Amino acid sequence: MITSAAAFGALPVGLRDSLLAEYRAIVQNYLERRWTPASLGGGKFCEIVYTIIDGYGLGTYAAKPAKPNNMVQACKALENRPHVPRSFQILIPRLLPALYEVRNNRGVGHVGGDVDSNHMDSAAVLAIAGWIMCELVRVLHSMSTKDAQQVVDALATRRIPLVWDGANGMRRVLDPKVQLKDQVLLLLGEGTEIGVTDLIAWTGATNKAYFKKLLRELADTRMIELAADESTATILPPGSVRIEGVIQSHELKFPT
Repeated sequence: MITSAAAFGALPVGLRDSLLAEYRAIVQNYLERRWTPASLGGGKFCEIVYTIIDGYGLGTYAAKPAKPNNMVQACKALENRPHVPRSFQILIPRLLPALYEVRNNRGVGHVGGDVDSNHMDSAAVLAIAGWIMCELVRVLHSMSTKDAQQVVDALATRRIPLVWDGANGMRRVLDPKVQLKDQVLLLLGEGTEIGVTDLIAWTGATNKAYFKKLLRELADTRMIELAADESTATILPPGSVRIEGVIQSHELKFPT
């Protein structure tokens, strides 16, 4: 069976690498319980997939992804393409605007609403993106749905999440090579307020004085917000940006 590494070999490198990187980021962020980045990733994913199916219909692919001026209208135009698989003509063009809507007009993009929808939105993004990936593999490589699903499952499951959630609220960063300050940021995750005693337990830190000094340094650089009594901590936007880099640099293992 075709490997995941070669699943999109028919595409130009700029499209293939962008597609794989964005899908892997959606999966990674979801499994890290980072709902907002997982949902936001759906927007870039839409632009990449649009470029691919547009190129398929035209008979020539663009070298890299391009953002249409109006995603809804651009996808509507794809429905008029003759001689393409129905999924490329109808199904995917109708799914992409829905993914784009999550990015632009749900909780991930704006403040408002009574109930935080980021978790369920990110779950929807993951499910739809996974289905689209299967369909791209199935069509581009003329394989069965079952084989296509196996390829995409390999993309999503042959990995070790950085953060593990255990019983009784215990969390761990599984890669011991991750720096302590980055472990703190990863554990703070989506932005909820976490007790410093929990962070000490989760990291396994033995020197509490040093640990609190590290928290103060993170607070001084605006990576986290530390309570005045140093009892709780919350991640700040610069900290979120830093852990995005940590996650991206943590190589995922895929079949070759």
